[in-house]
Amino acid sequence: MKAAISIEHPAWAHQFKNIIKKINAEGETLVLSVDKDGDIELLDSFNIRHKKLADSTGRNIIEKGLLFVKLCIDYTREIKEFDPDILIGRASPMMAVAALLTGKPHVIFEDTEVSRFSLGICKRFSICIITPQTFLSDLGRKQLRMPVYKELFYLNRQFQPDLNVLKESGINLEQRYAVVRFVAWNASHDVGKTGLNEEAKIDFITQLQEQIQVYISSEDELPEELKKYQLKVPFDKIHHVLYYAALVISEGASMASEAAVLGTHAFYLNEIASGTTEEQEKRFHILKVLHDPVTRYRQTLIETKNMLKNENLWKEGKEIREQMLREMPDPNMIFWEKMMEVCSRNEVEK
Repeated sequence: MKAAISIEHPAWAHQFKNIIKKINAEGETLVLSVDKDGDIELLDSFNIRHKKLADSTGRNIIEKGLLFVKLCIDYTREIKEFDPDILIGRASPMMAVAALLTGKPHVIFEDTEVSRFSLGICKRFSICIITPQTFLSDLGRKQLRMPVYKELFYLNRQFQPDLNVLKESGINLEQRYAVVRFVAWNASHDVGKTGLNEEAKIDFITQLQEQIQVYISSEDELPEELKKYQLKVPFDKIHHVLYYAALVISEGASMASEAAVLGTHAFYLNEIASGTTEEQEKRFHILKVLHDPVTRYRQTLIETKNMLKNENLWKEGKEIREQMLREMPDPNMIFWEKMMEVCSRNEVEK
């Protein structure tokens, strides 16, 4: 089998690393990459060969529009030359256009409801869109709902937490700690949304630090006063830190959901709704979703104080993880079976 995939975000690299390696064991992949928040470093750390076609995903609407056109052309050219059996990945509109122009089938997994532009194009040109059962949008006849989370592609039972990562990163194993994730608010779906300014970040972390040891993961440069809290861990090792944390507080849905799947209680601070995070809150009670930008940070401080009174918080979280793993199938198998089905059907049609 020959397959082509684009990696345009760190979460995509994590999600498809096992699929890529499985394909390479039996065939060949063409991995096309766009530099975004460390995804290039992740691909390199996974020893996945790739071809970088852009240095960013664009900082504004004009740049994103120009990049869309450029990558549609570049992806189409690369795919024509490679001649794969199938295109796979997330809802990349550029790959969907390339699928149309090359006549190749495009199978994707998507869990981000607010990616309306990308999903709008994929609805037209992709042949199958696999989503979590809880996905909030109806994508029509091409949608295949499954009882899985994106994070289970790479944080299933194959993931083995390693305390040595914490030691090497300077984390004090004698203390409970919280991981705070600040995002840059520059994604296409972040238009009109914002988080804390520098002064408010300093105040928030100072108050949180009074309750628990804090480590920060940030897409933007941190204020000088907060750099002492910056998490020093390689891109591909962050999940070990999330696993052993007492709490995770994240402005991004991916890290909040990763924490929940790892059995770590978490807060998701963002206006954007997600079917995955809503289920993790209502069904598994391991994630707290706070949408209101005015009150969510203050409420987090209040609820954190109450949660930390529970000495069994970490253990209870790991019991919830076991429940998730028992109740949900491996999405790698689901995706692989759909790929095989599509490739077999194409062979018959030829």
